[in-house]
Amino acid sequence: MTTSTFGPTIHSYTRAQAIEDGELVDVTTMAQDARFRVPVALTRSAWAEAVAWDDDRPEPQDEDGRLWDVLYLAGHAASRAAGSNRVTFRVLSLPNENRGHEWNQPEPIELALYIGPGDTAEPVITIMLPNES
Repeated sequence: MTTSTFGPTIHSYTRAQAIEDGELVDVTTMAQDARFRVPVALTRSAWAEAVAWDDDRPEPQDEDGRLWDVLYLAGHAASRAAGSNRVTFRVLSLPNENRGHEWNQPEPIELALYIGPGDTAEPVITIMLPNES
């Protein structure tokens, strides 16, 4: 148990543990192709909403293409963050589930990009839904 000015640490959950548990999806390899210079991960909820794709759907989509769209737009959002560690952006995406209208109608999905310290205080990026922290 470590102690800080706030008292002893009761519990900690590292980014590496979250990736190992599947709570975060590490997308660093593709993010490097999209010109990110630090590790990037999506929360499981953001992945499910913006990237996950049901292969049984008739529309020609795949998770790599959907992830590229998220990373491309996240890069633009990061470039306009201007000193902030969190910025929101929208991705236009086909829903992966029937939401009461045509399957092939894209919907805007709002996401948030957060840059902060990783497990050893290195800069890392997490892409999440706006209500996540």
